[in-house]
Order: sequence, then C-alpha cells, then structure tokens
Amino acid sequence: MNILIIEDEVLTAQDLADTIQLMSGQTEICKIVPSVAEAIRYLKASDPPDLIFSDIQLGDGLSFDIFRQVKTDCPVIFCTAYNEFALEAFRNNGIDYILKPFTPKSIGDALEKYRVLRQSFTRHSINYNGIFSSPAWTEAHKKNGSLLINWKDKIIPVKIKEIALFTIDYKMTQLVTFDNQKYFINHTLEELEQTCGPGFYRANRQYLVNKEAIQEALQYFARKLILKLSIEGKHEVVISKNRVPEFLEWLKG
Repeated sequence: MNILIIEDEVLTAQDLADTIQLMSGQTEICKIVPSVAEAIRYLKASDPPDLIFSDIQLGDGLSFDIFRQVKTDCPVIFCTAYNEFALEAFRNNGIDYILKPFTPKSIGDALEKYRVLRQSFTRHSINYNGIFSSPAWTEAHKKNGSLLINWKDKIIPVKIKEIALFTIDYKMTQLVTFDNQKYFINHTLEELEQTCGPGFYRANRQYLVNKEAIQEALQYFARKLILKLSIEGKHEVVISKNRVPEFLEWLKG
C-alpha cells in the first residue's frame, strides 16, 4: 500500500510516517509533501497513491484546495489540530478525521477503516454496481427476499428479514444485521426503501429500520420519539414530531 503524506511540519510528518509503518507493516510512504502547491504537482505527475494522510491548514492554503484542482478518487485521512473542518473534509474524499496529537491507536483505527472500505469497494474488483442497482435487480430481490452484497471479492446473499437496519456512515450506506454483521453497500436509502418494502421505515435521512428491530418507541424532547432497538451499538434513531403519526400508524400495521 502506497501512502502520500501532506504535512508542513517536518517532525510531525516524520512521526506520522513512523507511526503508519508501525501500525501497518505492508506500507510504503511514497512521498511527504509540505504544501498545497507541491501536492498538486506531485498528484498531477505521479501515479495515484492508495491512500493520503493530510493536514488541513498548510503554509500556502487549505489542503481542500488540492482536491479541487486535482481530480482523484484516492481516499484521504485528515489529521489536524482543529475540529471545525470535519464536514468539509468528508466532502473531499475524507474517510476519517483525526485530531492532533494523533496516537498509534487513532492511526491504527483509521488504517483499519481504510482496509474495510477497500475490501468493499476495491478499484480492481468486478463492477457489479450496474447490475445491483438496476430495476430488474430490485424487482428480483423483492420476490426472493434477499440482497446480494459485494463483499471482499465475494457475492453474499443476505436475507432481508435478517437485516436490522441501514444507516449512512461517512456518506456511505451500511447494512447491519440482527447478529451485528456490518457491510458497506453501494445503494442509497431511497433505493433500499423500495427494495425492502413496507417492513422497513425511513426514520430520517440517516436510518432505514426494520420493524422487527424496534423494541419500543420512547418519548423524546420536542414531541419527538427515539427508538430503542434490539441490536448492539449506539444507534440514535429519532422520529421527528411531524412524522410521529405516520410512524405510529406504520408500527401498528
């Protein structure tokens, strides 16, 4: 795995390079660049790296300027001392956002997230997306009650009745089963709502929930509801007050 580091502080850049290699032995730091201008020159002239670690505030501007000027699908892990750039980071190929001072654990966790995403969406895998997102695919899986998941170079059938919820995590759709298996999939919640049918409810922009996963709905502030689910994990599924009547009608149906 080839990694590009964009960092203007020499000691921090070297510490980051050492920590990356400590936490992941099969890596090569292909280049350390200290500025927006040098990063643009490098990315235009060289083969794309597998992964970029980037500071945000550099001496000649913000690293977001790099990705506005160079078209790349390379994922980026942002390392910065400031937390106000998080939203913009995830709009610029960001898959993780680490606050300085970083630790071996925070770097290791970020590398593990990259590995999981790469296994799900490897550039070199067969592209099944056109097949899996077609109307024929949707109709077929409504009938047989399963979804096909492209995972680690395998195609895995997952029964719809075994899926507890779908959620948006870092702008990607994640499927979570009742036994807490998790898969990133290349479908929107809108598509999945059509595929999975009336047994699932679109709670909000982040969650599509199976009725069987709901243990109870609790009163929340401002006349909202919050759902208690039967699966592990911190899933705060909130129903807005405007949707409460519709939700309750669906729940009792």
